[in-house]
Amino acid sequence: MDLGTIFDLISAFALVTGLVFALIQLRQYRASRKREAAFVLLHSFTTPSFNKGIHLISKLPEGLSVSELEKVVDSNAELMYSLMTTWESLGILVRRGEVSLDLVDDFFSGAIAVSWRKLQPYVDHVRKQVKRDTWAEWFQWLAERMMERETDSPPIPAYIEHREWKPKD
Repeated sequence: MDLGTIFDLISAFALVTGLVFALIQLRQYRASRKREAAFVLLHSFTTPSFNKGIHLISKLPEGLSVSELEKVVDSNAELMYSLMTTWESLGILVRRGEVSLDLVDDFFSGAIAVSWRKLQPYVDHVRKQVKRDTWAEWFQWLAERMMERETDSPPIPAYIEHREWKPKD
């Protein structure tokens, strides 16, 4: 084997090694980005007003008319709007691929679906008032994605689905 062939082999080996290293780095970067997104979700969406908004909406009786809902919510309307704005923002992040739908499903699927179920008549009412069908559009979009995921089979609570889970050592 001549010296030129040896250098060609070394060069090819270096190139392949570099590509493998780049792919490993890319995979690690993606995993890191996923973890970062989870932490951002956990910290930025669980503010006191967000938590109060979830509590407020979860306590609402089913099937309230718009006027009944406004009476019940009354002085806490900003909490309802805070929650709806959070769902709206989250819907945009999911649609743009900044946050995965699976991650949102793990964190908030039930709260999003219940919020939409209880607030849809109000959203429809506001859309008519402001003559704008895009009002709370991403909240609706996100809620519909959560509900679609549950059409084939009902959601399984984590404490049941993952009861056999063991931490990795």
